[in-house]
Amino acid sequence: MSKTATLNIAGKEPLELPVLEGTLGPDVIDIRPLYANTGAFTFDPGFTSTSACESKITFIDGGKGQLYYRGYPIEQLAEHSDYLETCYLLLYGELPNKEQKAAFEHDITYHTLVHDQLARFFNGFRRDAHPMAMMVGVVGALSAFYQDSLEIANPAHRRLAENRLISKIPTLAAMCYRYSNGLPFVYPRNDLSYTANFMHMMFSTPCEEYKPNPVLVRALDRIFILHADHEQNASTSTVRLAGSSGANPFACIAAGIACLWGPAHGGANEAVLKMLDEIGDVSRVPEFMEGVKAKKYRLMGFGHRVYKNMDPRAKIMKQTCDEVLNELGLQDSPKFKLAMALEQIALSDPYFIEKKLYPNVDFYSGIVLSALGIPVSMFTVIFALARTVGWISHWHEMIAEPTQKIGRPRQLYTGATRRDYVPVEKR
Repeated sequence: MSKTATLNIAGKEPLELPVLEGTLGPDVIDIRPLYANTGAFTFDPGFTSTSACESKITFIDGGKGQLYYRGYPIEQLAEHSDYLETCYLLLYGELPNKEQKAAFEHDITYHTLVHDQLARFFNGFRRDAHPMAMMVGVVGALSAFYQDSLEIANPAHRRLAENRLISKIPTLAAMCYRYSNGLPFVYPRNDLSYTANFMHMMFSTPCEEYKPNPVLVRALDRIFILHADHEQNASTSTVRLAGSSGANPFACIAAGIACLWGPAHGGANEAVLKMLDEIGDVSRVPEFMEGVKAKKYRLMGFGHRVYKNMDPRAKIMKQTCDEVLNELGLQDSPKFKLAMALEQIALSDPYFIEKKLYPNVDFYSGIVLSALGIPVSMFTVIFALARTVGWISHWHEMIAEPTQKIGRPRQLYTGATRRDYVPVEKR
């Protein structure tokens, strides 16, 4: 027998609302009949109690510290999979077999070049422009160069656009970095893996052959996996809302990048490094942590809005952090000793344990990215690169949904009631 919820509003007949059950997670009260039957809306700033869509892609249980991509625990994917295989899983719903994996990797690899005129697009930016400002512009501009994949009702067009976005975003991200630093653009190499190729485009020079370090490549690939999707967060919801209007996929992903740029969303790992710079020296860590308790300072990279216990990605990222620091011999560098001192206090002090202020994925990923030589201004760009496949997967799922409608949130209006215009000479 299906469950229902009864809503009683004074002066109106009780309204029976269907209760929908997912495969995991809480039940959802279907309020679609609410306005038609009662003339009332719900009020939910931030949509923290509202399910805006049905999805089969990612599941999060913040209380239990669970994150699943298509049912697979993130811990298993981070340990055994690679980023492109994870992309296939998110896009198609299943892990690929050997032939499917090879074909998908081929399709992505041979779309990594960007139109030569798009490279000239960068000349319109100031050299000191933030890389995310450039990313918003150049990703949105892809629709001007790849007009053979803009018909969203055509499945072949959708898949072509999706492959192009996954393959070209790393190229564009590397171009943003190199343009900001006065370096020549580097063409992608088809003989390298997805992540090794990105590092090649970021760090190589025309003067000598670039040889990616496999430990560092695996670390960055793991960062990509951990950030590939995170359910209906602000940027994913932005992509879905933009897509609901019928906007082309390049424009939708540019909208997601713009939302991710916000410091409350994608800028968290950047904030970690700024915090470490402000602390300055490991000797100041105890004083800083006491200041956090007194609400004098903000502790960045600890705790999470969704995860009420340990962020499941943080344990994986901690291991990756140790591997990278050992590989590069940075365990004793001042900044990283400072970070580890913060971690030690947060994991042992009763105040932080009681408030569940555990290190999250942003704390460790910021340290790893810094160790890899990636500047703080590029951190959110790396996040956008990794999250592109998640955005695309949600966009594709939404477009294919037959009941999909244009997003149109309602409001609680508290402004002036009707009033008549008064000519200026009588005011």
